[in-house]
Amino acid sequence: MADIDPERVPVIVGVGQVNDRPQQPGDGLDPVGLMAEALRRADADAGGGLLADCDSLSVVAQLAWPQLSPVDGKVAEALGINPAHCMQTAMPNGDSPILLLHEAANRIGAGEAKICAITGGEALRTAGQLAAMKRAEGADKPNALRDASHRVRKGYAQGYGLVVPTDVYPLYENAGRTSYGQTLAEGQAESGVIWSLMSEVAADREGAWIRKPVSADDVVTPSESNRPIAFPYTKLQVANSSVNQGAGFIVTSLAEARRRGIPDDGLVYIGYGVAAHESGNFLNRDRYDASPSLATSIERTMELNGVKVEDLAHVELYSCFPCVPKMARRVLGWPLDRPSTVFGGLTFGGGPIGNYMSHAVVAMVEKLRCTADKGLLFANGGYATHNHTILLAGKPLPTVFPQDFDYQAEADQRRGPVPRLDEGYRGPATIETYTVFYDREGSPTKGVIVARTPEGDRTLACVPTEDAEAIGFLTDGKHEPVGTSGSIIDGPDELAIWKRA
Repeated sequence: MADIDPERVPVIVGVGQVNDRPQQPGDGLDPVGLMAEALRRADADAGGGLLADCDSLSVVAQLAWPQLSPVDGKVAEALGINPAHCMQTAMPNGDSPILLLHEAANRIGAGEAKICAITGGEALRTAGQLAAMKRAEGADKPNALRDASHRVRKGYAQGYGLVVPTDVYPLYENAGRTSYGQTLAEGQAESGVIWSLMSEVAADREGAWIRKPVSADDVVTPSESNRPIAFPYTKLQVANSSVNQGAGFIVTSLAEARRRGIPDDGLVYIGYGVAAHESGNFLNRDRYDASPSLATSIERTMELNGVKVEDLAHVELYSCFPCVPKMARRVLGWPLDRPSTVFGGLTFGGGPIGNYMSHAVVAMVEKLRCTADKGLLFANGGYATHNHTILLAGKPLPTVFPQDFDYQAEADQRRGPVPRLDEGYRGPATIETYTVFYDREGSPTKGVIVARTPEGDRTLACVPTEDAEAIGFLTDGKHEPVGTSGSIIDGPDELAIWKRA
């Protein structure tokens, strides 16, 4: 560390977050207000005066208030600053905060900036409340998640109801459970333990949205307050996007931190990280029981930093749905009985779309300050698409920035053959994975099958709600549906129908 120029060493010096719970929706902060307030708190946490001299402002895109986008310039205006570098991510993906953190570290390591601010925020709770008020006046109810511009499109997958992440991640859950050799009950029990531990962490976090511990059984058991969403997930197993949350952090060079008199025990050091991604088309994946890009991101980050799992005091394994931390903890070797979050996860900590990991950065920094500990941040975004992992530490690390974090080529080499997609297939097939959708009363609306043909091609089929026997087979846990045979036949509206063998 002594040989590294402190002007090129990036450190996190300030963190801040805000929860907004207005009694009247009209009194709530919009995403710009949440982002600006989070950075003001981060600035105060660092001792004040840094934002005024900020070189770089990077903002996670938001979707709660599309009329505001882009928001980076609006956030700068709200803060009264004019940084030379000002940008917003292209999409509100879950990996965005870690990407922006890594880019800030690289910018400082390259001598392009001394003070970088990163922030994000969503006000979906207020947006939903305002929409409900308009609906009471006769207007149609908008759905910010399903109506987002990047999702309002028609295509093969969307025709079968695979539109938002809630629809797609269960495909990984059901395929993964089978690959792990678990029964449905065993797979759900693992989800319950992971999520129950998250709820306990959130209960002790001032910034968490839901601060009430929940038992493992309560997490996975459908009830009036925990309705099924998409099999096998209940409401308590999915990200809670109905929040008003903002979070941000400030990264400076070590030299700048010292010039400003920030004490060493207030600094957290940034280690190496790795990003890798799956195809943006979730039907163009080689498998649904694992992710080569996820594995590459985590494994290579550990290797580059020269650390083993026993060296980690804390981890944040992205938790939009249980299948993601399940895959991540198996790659990392993280024990089931240790919390996989420092903030509380996207159900309990809160799920502000692309900005959850900013809250995780806040929580990790607060954990690592005044210690010699290390913590791993693993972020995921899209439809199990984007992966970015990075190490943080309470003491100096032998890292040299800028660092090329793009390991896509390596991830692509680990990927198996991707099946050809046959959209018009009819005939015998085998279930590769599946899910079942439910209405708000907890009744199944239909099932969706991802199937493989005898030639190894991939195709889709639906299970109508009227086929109670097939819906029961997919959900009762008496037999494992993945790998079983059936046939695909013509159905109404040009959709294929699945029939059990």
